Amino acid sequence: MSTPQRPRRAEVLRAVIAACDARRDAVLPTDVPGVAETFSDDLDLLGALQLRWHTRLAGRIEREQADQPEDLAGSVVRAWLAVADETPGVRVVLDMARLRPADERTRTAMTRATAKEHLLLAASAGRAAPSDLVRGARVGAALELQARSAWAGPYDAPGRRGDAGGSVPARLWGRLRGLIPA
Repeated sequence: MSTPQRPRRAEVLRAVIAACDARRDAVLPTDVPGVAETFSDDLDLLGALQLRWHTRLAGRIEREQADQPEDLAGSVVRAWLAVADETPGVRVVLDMARLRPADERTRTAMTRATAKEHLLLAASAGRAAPSDLVRGARVGAALELQARSAWAGPYDAPGRRGDAGGSVPARLWGRLRGLIPA
C-alpha cells in the first residue's frame, strides 16, 4: 500500500494564486486544498505570494527594459501594471496584508517586503542606488503610486464596487497613499 503523496508546494501555490485571482476579495485563500499540509501558517503562505509577486515583477521589469531601454521609469511602471493585471487577486491580498496585518510578524514582513519592492522599483528606474535605502524607499513609493494611479484594479467589474463611502479601490489606494513616505 502506498502512502498518499504530499502536494507539491509549487502546485499548491499555483492553486492559491488562481483562487486569489478568481475571488479578488483580498482574503488569503487558506481553504485551497493542500495549503494546510504545505504551508506552516498564514505568514508562510503570504510570504510565498509576496515572493512570487516580487519575482514576476523583477522579470517583467527586465523584459520591459529590454524592449524600451531608453525609458527606465516608464518600463518600471508598465511592468508593475502588467503584473498587477496578470495577478489582480494576489495584488489585493498583499495590499490587504499591508494595510491590515493580522499580527506584528505580518506587519514586519510586509514592511520589509514593501521596502524591498520600492528599492527594486527605484533602482530599476535608475533613480536610486541599490544601497540607498532612504532614496529608494521614497522614489520607489512614488513609482508604485504612479502605477497604482493608472491601474483599473480588480474591482472595476460590475458588482465589485464598495458601499457609498467610495469604491473599494479608491478607499484602498487612499489608505496606501497614507503609508507612503513623503
